[in-house]
Amino acid sequence: MSGHLDYVTCVVYSPDGHKIVSGSWDNTVRLWDAQTGTLASSLNGHTGYVTSVAYSPRGHQIASGGHDDTVRLWDAQTGALAFSLSGHTNLVRL
Repeated sequence: MSGHLDYVTCVVYSPDGHKIVSGSWDNTVRLWDAQTGTLASSLNGHTGYVTSVAYSPRGHQIASGGHDDTVRLWDAQTGALAFSLSGHTNLVRL
């Protein structure tokens, strides 16, 4: 599977311009190689639409927010979930 399965809601370049991260109504965050357009990682864990994505200033982490009322922080190199911030009472937009 290489592309999102539903609407793409947000897209951002990494600080160095080498990667692109996207979020979708398919509840996933996807990490792409900006030079080739190939999928590098699919970040799974949200249980609702992903509405926003952002890179940390140095590009080491990716933050995503969505309709599951969480913010999730991911390792930008490995795609591993670092941790999830819950407690919001509505969707999260970064």
